[in-house]
Amino acid sequence: MKIFADSACDLPLDFFTDNEVELFPLSVLLDGKEYEDIVEINSKEVFDAIREGQQPKTSQASPDKMMTSWKDLAASGEDGMYIAFSSQLSGTYQTAVMTSDLVKGDNPSMNLAVIDTHCASLGYGLLVKEAVRLRDKGLGMQEIEQEIRTMAMHMEHLFTVEDLDYLAKGGRVSKASAFFGGLLNIKPLLHVEDGKLVPIEKHRGRKKVLRRMIEVMEERGSNLQQQTIAISHGDDLTTAKEFQEMIQEVIQPKAIEIHQIGSVIGSHAGPGTIALFFLNHTKNE
Repeated sequence: MKIFADSACDLPLDFFTDNEVELFPLSVLLDGKEYEDIVEINSKEVFDAIREGQQPKTSQASPDKMMTSWKDLAASGEDGMYIAFSSQLSGTYQTAVMTSDLVKGDNPSMNLAVIDTHCASLGYGLLVKEAVRLRDKGLGMQEIEQEIRTMAMHMEHLFTVEDLDYLAKGGRVSKASAFFGGLLNIKPLLHVEDGKLVPIEKHRGRKKVLRRMIEVMEERGSNLQQQTIAISHGDDLTTAKEFQEMIQEVIQPKAIEIHQIGSVIGSHAGPGTIALFFLNHTKNE
């Protein structure tokens, strides 16, 4: 089975090559030039540009690249599965459905599942990694699709940003909230609900909001000691590692993965973002 994923899963480029996953890069427009995420630009460059006052823009994955990939899949006769970035945060999923329908019109036997994960960053990345694991274990496409759809439904995203201005520029919070939040050192706690970013709480100070994220994980999580938990960060590995230690002390999960947030999501969340991903339901319950 051929697996496809896009760059909003925030997995490193070598993951795609090492695991035979085909990458659809989203695009970043910076300083008048368009770059393919992961392939032509890295998120450190994006975060540095934001710190210097630039506001990167992003766009969905290339429809032409998708069309080519679907035609190649149809010609190969292989099964295919595209695990996609949340349709509430990008038009990439809708483009995949539209282009695959066009190719399927000429190739009715093409077997491609396009999954709207309603997930982002490493919440999405954990799904891609699980699909690879199940494929390599020898499971069939239907079994893998069912597992990934179930896992996606139960993937929790908790995150906080260093500066509310970044979310204000993206229309996620009001400019007034961002201004007063900055004065008072207010840090928002947000989650993903039905694929959209939703603020749920505000806390004064970074340590308080990180401690609260762990509390919420304990409230919502299932069999956390048996899970691989993920942390993504906006060019702030020091805080991510401190957060990892805080989680380890309280929960002691099976594993904790840390990756830097990619260019596309980083363009909107900004430097200093810390995000946490875990499941609120597991098969071992």
